[in-house]
Amino acid sequence: MKTTKTVPAGSVPVLGARDLNRATLERQLLLRRADDLSVKDAVAHLVGLQAQNVKPPYYALAARLEHFDPAELSALLEARELVRIVTLRSTIHLHTADDARTLRPLVQDARTRELSGFRAGLAGVDLAELAALARAAVEAEPRTMKQLRELLLVRWPDADPQSLAVAARCTLPLVQVTPRGLWRRSGQVALTTLGTWLGDGGNGNGNGSAGDAGAGSLDAAVLRYLAAFGPASVQDMQTWARLTRLREIFERLRPRLRTFRDENGVELFDLPDAPRPDADTPAPARFLPEYDNLLLSHADRSRVVPAEYKGRTWKGNYSYSVFLLDGFLAGVWRLTEDPKSGSAVLTIEPFGRPGRAQRDELVREAERMLTRIAETSSSYDIRFGAVVDA
Repeated sequence: MKTTKTVPAGSVPVLGARDLNRATLERQLLLRRADDLSVKDAVAHLVGLQAQNVKPPYYALAARLEHFDPAELSALLEARELVRIVTLRSTIHLHTADDARTLRPLVQDARTRELSGFRAGLAGVDLAELAALARAAVEAEPRTMKQLRELLLVRWPDADPQSLAVAARCTLPLVQVTPRGLWRRSGQVALTTLGTWLGDGGNGNGNGSAGDAGAGSLDAAVLRYLAAFGPASVQDMQTWARLTRLREIFERLRPRLRTFRDENGVELFDLPDAPRPDADTPAPARFLPEYDNLLLSHADRSRVVPAEYKGRTWKGNYSYSVFLLDGFLAGVWRLTEDPKSGSAVLTIEPFGRPGRAQRDELVREAERMLTRIAETSSSYDIRFGAVVDA
């Protein structure tokens, strides 16, 4: 059984939930919108954005950048300066091309471990041969997962089709090619290798393991994680990346870091000069998309999620879009758009009973988002509804 390292009371500064909340919001560009960051630089600073669906990266950046223009993100995808690829936690993320090259090898060991759950469906399948066949297919032309499954089934007709597709995704660095992910265009998921999409040839293909990537890459990943999500524990980063055995990396970096503890005695690490705003710093209302990394990148999510609301943003495998009040999770929201009528309805479903000032703040923030993000902009309505029973 894994244990979390604790430190004696009084030996290092203690950071309460509000201290951690304000520090994390500042790093996440949610305490105040950045007015001097480009979309590409923001994606790099955040070490990627969850992109399971098409719209979440657009919502996420609208909440974080003062002058966000969806067309800028879309143009960067078309120019292949940003890519959509499976990395952290085996989920699709939006990364800069450089980060995709660096992070995909770092998480390869986790992708290999993921395959252990599909052994029965892969009985008799040679994974090296599968990777070679899949690579040749997607590098000849982008393929959908259905096409990839059908191709691999010709070679292994007795294998489980879904397991074959998962094996291809885990053994190869597959990117979703455009128009998937483009603003107001998008399209079905079609895949090719990262190296082919970026024109790297044999470079940047993302094969290998974290160890092959080198200690320097792991050190850099820790420092970047802390810059975007700190202060944080070793277990926090392991949750973010779904990597294991990172303690030795943190220990190697200890002389370069500051240490704290949370109210439960868990040791936290941080960059010495990283911002840690006062716990009473005002935090504005923010609307975030489903699966936003703010809520998924710590083992202990109490810095954002109050104990009484734990588990209320999920229903089965579905995650609701959420909003923050005073920096903490306070409810869920949904946007319904009707292209035919040119209308949009944003429904706000608070968990508690926000006061008049908070309701007004939510409406202002919703109006701001709708004028930038709603696909049908001729008219919109903002409503308060009952809380979702999650």
